[in-house]
Amino acid sequence: MATEPGADAPSDVTDPIEYFLDDQRYHGKSERTLEAYERVLRQFEAFLDERFDVAAVGAAQRRECMAWIHSLRGAFESSTIATYASYLNRFYDYMTRVGVFDDNPMALVMEEMSESIETNPTRRDISVEEMRSFVDSIAHPLERAVVVTLLKTGMRVGELCNLDLQDLHLETPELDLEWTARVGLERRPSSLFVSSKPARGTIVNGEERAASNKRKRETVVPIDAELRRVLLEWLAIRPDTVSGARPLFLDTRDSWGQRLTPSDVRYIVEKHARERGWYRTGGGTQENVTPHYFRHFFTTHLRDRTGDRGIVQYLRGDVAGDVIDTYTHNWGDRVRETYLECIYSVT
Repeated sequence: MATEPGADAPSDVTDPIEYFLDDQRYHGKSERTLEAYERVLRQFEAFLDERFDVAAVGAAQRRECMAWIHSLRGAFESSTIATYASYLNRFYDYMTRVGVFDDNPMALVMEEMSESIETNPTRRDISVEEMRSFVDSIAHPLERAVVVTLLKTGMRVGELCNLDLQDLHLETPELDLEWTARVGLERRPSSLFVSSKPARGTIVNGEERAASNKRKRETVVPIDAELRRVLLEWLAIRPDTVSGARPLFLDTRDSWGQRLTPSDVRYIVEKHARERGWYRTGGGTQENVTPHYFRHFFTTHLRDRTGDRGIVQYLRGDVAGDVIDTYTHNWGDRVRETYLECIYSVT
């Protein structure tokens, strides 16, 4: 499958900050601007090392980014904090778009900052009706299944790519296809299991993974009738796989039968978003619709419909400890019933 611009970026970048600065320099940024970027990014890098013992900016998650923002309060004006946050967001957005990082941990932080910093840029505002029209324009079963899965589950692009057939519990009497769902899904029909374990370069289910899951805990996400129908359309044409792990989503182009990669998914979304006028080269988080935008869409609309931030956090994989244990225990009633009652329709 073809890849998006920048997807050939090396995966072994030793200094992501310098890599980012070099690109900004090539694009004509002044030395003064570059110095400001480097000062802020190196401060954040030092904060990660000292506060969380995280040696690589690529390993930072939302929690660490938010902690850094909080550490700035009291020492700087709100406008300065907003500027520093935008620097970090642009850094992560760029590194994600070129394929060096899996996702942008600052995306949700920027949304949450809007409550206290009015200068925070906002994302493109897309209604459910507009998103439904967007999905209706996608004809290929794989591409349609990928987009609808992201929209209906809120999972990250790497988490989608790491799904195996065993992570899906779905009755398929319409298809001549059999597989055994993983232990833990027996009593949870019509559901997807999203693990917290896969990491780039590690072996999971007998296959080395090219993407990382960043959930605090494993999550079971309900599948409604709409997502079931779209998945069945994909499974009906899903090719044989070269992997014993039996990935759920497989390439149907240049890398036929191989697990879909994050760059493949970004290419799919960018292609359709460009056709819709929702993506342009050089556009940032505020303008472009990317796979991570669907996680934002899921969070915003489901939270508004349920009025239950805890359930949305559980489904996103953002909560840990006894909180997630509570929702895991109540998955069969509170979580599933609330989800099925409130989840929006996109087809």
